[in-house]
Amino acid sequence: MNTREFLVARRNAEQPVFRKVLDALPGDQWAYRPHERSPSASALVWTMATEAESCCQLVREGHIDWHPLAPPDDPEETKAAHDRHYEELTGLVASMNDDAWLRRAPFRVNGETKMEMTAGDLLWFFFFDAIHHRGQLSTYIRPMGGKVPAIYGPSADDPG
Repeated sequence: MNTREFLVARRNAEQPVFRKVLDALPGDQWAYRPHERSPSASALVWTMATEAESCCQLVREGHIDWHPLAPPDDPEETKAAHDRHYEELTGLVASMNDDAWLRRAPFRVNGETKMEMTAGDLLWFFFFDAIHHRGQLSTYIRPMGGKVPAIYGPSADDPG
């Protein structure tokens, strides 16, 4: 198994865990943030959705042009965007060839190149970032009034 195939396998394994965390977020607390400098739950889910969408652009076009946008007001719309882009990206990565995986790819924010690495390394970078944001969200759930799901093992709310 090469690193691209391993990424696809990990994305497939992690998808249900992402969904459990998203489902545990109380929709009436979507604006919750634990501190004034922290992003809201809505903003974190939207970040994960738009990162996956940007990675789809990376696979299709060989670069990411990040343009931060405000999240929709509807939690279900935001979660659906996450699911749609997550699934689409997994399929696109599965169809990549070695040349596309190893191609140098820039990550640009509002037109300015922030970093450049291989497409494969950028895809791993954003996958780890999504897992990081999922972890942030898991700490929001209980203060939002929800039950924290089992992620890699039981939680105080879910024996797994």
